[in-house]
Amino acid sequence: QVHLRESGGGSVQAGGSLRLSCAASAHISREFCMGWFRQPPGKEREGVAYLQKNGDTWYSDSVKGRFTISRDNAKNTLYLEMNSLNLEDTAMYFCVAEYGWCRRPVFVMDHRGQGTQVTVSS
Repeated sequence: QVHLRESGGGSVQAGGSLRLSCAASAHISREFCMGWFRQPPGKEREGVAYLQKNGDTWYSDSVKGRFTISRDNAKNTLYLEMNSLNLEDTAMYFCVAEYGWCRRPVFVMDHRGQGTQVTVSS
């Protein structure tokens, strides 16, 4: 059974930064793709970023240049460094994982966590 647990969400002012973490169960090997999607209040889910097992990355246009996805395989943890946050980044952020190569849309991947809330205020 694959378990993912997000942390690091919170409230931040516009222009600020947050780092989200996703702790994965030991069943997540380097053969797994991992990523993030988000769901703003009252809106559709949106893929944010993913990290392929070969190190390739993808970012949505809305976060490109501001967010960075990374992974510490020794800790089985995925990160999302978020800088220059704006009001449109307010959402519940979910970690996802899938064996093999990442798929889009990101939110269809096999495994997901419970989410962590990010709220950006002016």
